[in-house]
Amino acid sequence: MFETVAQKNALKIEVFETSASGNALTKINEFSTDINLVKVKINPDEKFQTITGFGGAFTESSAYLLNRLSKKNQKKIMQAYFSKAGANYSLTRTHINSCDFSLKHYAYDMVDGDKNLDNFSIEEDKKNNLIPMILQAKSISKDGFKIIASPWTAPPWMKDNKAWIGGKLLPDYNDTWALYFSKYIDAYKKEGVDIWGVTVENEPHGNGNNWESMLFSPKEMTDFVQNYLGPKLENDGKANVKILGYDQNRAGLKEWVDEMFRDEKSSKYFAGTAIHWYESTYDYFPDALRYAHNKAPDKYLIQTEGCVDSEIPKWNDDAWYWKKEATDWGWDWASEQDKHLHPKYAPVNRYATDIIGCLNNWVDGWIDWNMILDKQGGPNWFKNWCVAPIIVDDKNDEVYLTPLYYTMAHFSKFMRPGAVKIGCKIDNNDLMATAVKNLDGKIVLVVFNPTEQSQSLEIDINNQTKMISIDGKALLTAVIKIK
Repeated sequence: MFETVAQKNALKIEVFETSASGNALTKINEFSTDINLVKVKINPDEKFQTITGFGGAFTESSAYLLNRLSKKNQKKIMQAYFSKAGANYSLTRTHINSCDFSLKHYAYDMVDGDKNLDNFSIEEDKKNNLIPMILQAKSISKDGFKIIASPWTAPPWMKDNKAWIGGKLLPDYNDTWALYFSKYIDAYKKEGVDIWGVTVENEPHGNGNNWESMLFSPKEMTDFVQNYLGPKLENDGKANVKILGYDQNRAGLKEWVDEMFRDEKSSKYFAGTAIHWYESTYDYFPDALRYAHNKAPDKYLIQTEGCVDSEIPKWNDDAWYWKKEATDWGWDWASEQDKHLHPKYAPVNRYATDIIGCLNNWVDGWIDWNMILDKQGGPNWFKNWCVAPIIVDDKNDEVYLTPLYYTMAHFSKFMRPGAVKIGCKIDNNDLMATAVKNLDGKIVLVVFNPTEQSQSLEIDINNQTKMISIDGKALLTAVIKIK
């Protein structure tokens, strides 16, 4: 049989959808194409950033909960995150010393004045199941994953206020703190865990003096990297470990990248910039992202933390994650001039909008926060309740994969490391879309439809077309093979 022109020019597409109506990364084979036509034009010849990966964070809280579940449910969760059949996470994060999602304060050397770190030990991370959790993930992941490690604070004895919260690193300990990073990388490698990158400090502006923190100005951090951390890792044979600067909200990007990349000497040791999303529940700050990219176009720009914060998770209630009912810290605490940035929001919308917005503005990696939390949104020592994509009832050995898990998987499962972001335009301002081309040649398109109405999509790649559709309040991934 001869192919018609239409058949010859038709794209081969696999479609997966998550929706408020109940789809959960469900493969879709039948489409309604006679409704609300939306055109999506993809241009593989228009190339942008190379994708580093997508994933979540290994925290003590998550490791603690995982260890309290049955072996069956441990396997279920880790396969959901790290197997090829699951989300296949490729980029992750963990904490150096304790963080707010730890069960207590701890550091790897608590001996005051131990400048040579003779007492350095990561034994705590073995006892609290953090390292065992990472090793379990490694045993499941066929493709492997990168790990970025971030300190929330140096041990209090290195700081001017001698406290876990706030304060600055004393100049006398610049060399010691740089050595701390190097010893951490070595100690983790000895346990079978390679650290791909580090951030210099989680949230260097502080966090309202609520939990572990240590303050840096842009100049202080840049000077520390240029004069201490960068040279130390280089001299210790760890120049391949990526150093990411900043690691806080996007609204402050300009002053930080201006300082980090002020000249060749300061830029040398920074592999890129890390960012968080907590400045707004809806604005992904495209101007700031583009500015950061243009300032250092050959460097990484990675979202290292985001979550539904200041909320107790809703248990087995998929509908809640699609409704504009969640609030964040800014709902209560933002200054009057910034209140507009923190309205009520739908958690799925926030994730989908932010990830697509980031990809369309040069971000190459996107990391969620805790992988696992309990029904309270913890546990942690500060009682700083948040939501994770997977919630567990550790008392009854039950697991709930929330719609946020499937939202993350729409990107992490299909957009693989090494993919290149390509041109993608959608002719409906109510919908968002982005596309990449994977190393295997397949194109991955993600479309988010926050409206109540189903939409038909005409996908066009170099005059090869295909008609599909997307439900109202749905996220769709199309894996496209060009003939």
